[in-house]
Amino acid sequence: MAQQERAVRTRRTILEAAAAVFDERGYEAATIADILTRAGVTKGALYFHFPSKQLLAQGVIDEQFAEGGVPSRDIKLQEIFDMSMVLAYRMRREPMLSAGARLSLGPATNKTFHGGSLPGWIDLTRELLDRAKDQGELLPHVETASAAWTLTAAWTGAQSVSETLTDREDFEDRVADLYGYIYPSIATPAVLARLDMAPDRGARVIEEMNADAEADDRASASESIPA
Repeated sequence: MAQQERAVRTRRTILEAAAAVFDERGYEAATIADILTRAGVTKGALYFHFPSKQLLAQGVIDEQFAEGGVPSRDIKLQEIFDMSMVLAYRMRREPMLSAGARLSLGPATNKTFHGGSLPGWIDLTRELLDRAKDQGELLPHVETASAAWTLTAAWTGAQSVSETLTDREDFEDRVADLYGYIYPSIATPAVLARLDMAPDRGARVIEEMNADAEADDRASASESIPA
């Protein structure tokens, strides 16, 4: 068990180091030597977990889905917004997410990673939109596949422009703005009136998630204490 936990920690250390290097230098300029130096692990340890730089970068991309989850909501349009705002909040602060976006969008890496995380985000958004439609949250004309593509493309474009102009300082505001324009065209008025689409929504959802995690930790600790 201790060996398994150590392997998990080593893998995470390598991913975090790789994300930082990819985010700073891009995929093409980053080297395994750079990542080894940042991670402080042996070449053997790195190649045990990731046999190539491409697979290491793919691991960073895949972490976007592990890092981007939010609590389930009764209103699925709220859940989509929460997911988008949490990603916007964390992308400014966490190289893992920032690097994943860079690897997904860079022209030099598009063919290598086949759009990176974008197809996955489109699929996840469509799944939530399908559930929203089943629950009567969407206007009758909405086609969920097209709406999912549009929302993902709009978020991605906002990320790129915000990074270029303000180093993502205004990213959360811009994401809230784009939903403020798009949601009235797809959501029923009754559902729209119930949505929380404030720019600080991502920060508040993160606080909620942290509080839930702390409560789970306390519950687990109390269960492990012998009666």
